This record gives sequence, C-alpha cells and structure tokens, in this order.
Amino acid sequence: MMNEKKERIIVKKMNIRTLTSVGLLSTLAYLLMLLNFPIPPFPSFLMIDFSDIPALIAAIIFGPLAGIMVELVKNVLDFFMTGSPTGVPVGHLANFVAGITFILPVYYVYKKFESKKGLTVALAAGAVFMAVMMSVLNYYVILPAYTLFLNAPAMSAPETKEMVVSAILPFNMIKGIVMAVVFLLIYSRIYVWMRKQAAVS
Repeated sequence: MMNEKKERIIVKKMNIRTLTSVGLLSTLAYLLMLLNFPIPPFPSFLMIDFSDIPALIAAIIFGPLAGIMVELVKNVLDFFMTGSPTGVPVGHLANFVAGITFILPVYYVYKKFESKKGLTVALAAGAVFMAVMMSVLNYYVILPAYTLFLNAPAMSAPETKEMVVSAILPFNMIKGIVMAVVFLLIYSRIYVWMRKQAAVS
C-alpha cells in the first residue's frame, strides 16, 4: 500500500515536471518565433525562425506529444498576441503543420539509432519530409486558403505549381537544413542535459 502511494507521488511529480518543462519550452519557442526573418530571394511571406528547436527538444526528451504541444502553444500564443493578416490563423496552422512534419520524423528516426550519426540522418529525413508535405499542402490547401481569406484573385493551377516549385519547396528544404545545422551545433552542448532530463521524465 505504501509502495503504491509512493509510486503515485513520483508519477504526479513527474507529470508536473513534464508540464512545467513543456510550458517553458513553449515560451522559448514563442519568443524565437518572434525573431523571424525572410530569406532572399523568396517571397517575404516565407519567414524562417528557430522556434521548432525547443519543440524538437521537447519531443526527444518527453515524447512526440510534448513536441506537438510546444508547436501548438507557440502558435496559439502568437495568434492571440500578433493576430493574422487574413483574420484567420492560416499562417499559424501552416507553421504548426510544418513544425510537426519536421519534428515527428526526426523523433521516430532518431529513437531507432540514439546516436549523433542517427540524429544527422533523422534531421535530414525531417527536412525532406517537411519540404515535401508542405509543398503538397500549399498546393492544395494553404495557398488557396490565403487567397480566399485575403479576398485576392484565385491563383490558377500553373501559377500555384510555379509558386510551390520555385519558392515553397526550396524554402522549406533550406529551412530544414538550417534547423538541422543549428540543432546539431547545440546538441553537443545540451546532450548530457537532455539525457538526464529523459532519464527522470
């Protein structure tokens, strides 16, 4: 009976600790999201930031659901604090989807290898998967939604394809590569800390 009570207390402490950590990583992700910037020569609405890195850290330490929560919270915070030019969170939904299509492949591939080499492969897989998925979603959903809510003339199929091929796809590949490089640079510095956090989570 006493052992069961102790186990419940330990689990409760772990849950509180996990929620607190996810909350802190979400706040960090939101702040990093504010520091976005364009990459010439891509259209100015394509902005890069490093807010997916805290989400990836959360996923690796606490599991994929924690990473998804960080992606969700940062976008909800940003929508309420800064709004959206369309009045509808189309851009925030796109950012959320882009984030999870990056962090989830990285998480699942990395967990199969649990090594720095495996992490490199995982980050490459995440970058490619995000670029491909966002290209498809932009063609069929995101770009049409933008033009709809902005009351702009609808793009023709060839125009949409041109935008995806010349801008969306290469932008997201570059974004994925930049995120991968930055994460690898900080990974060696936070590896021990991440292992400790994962061990007690």
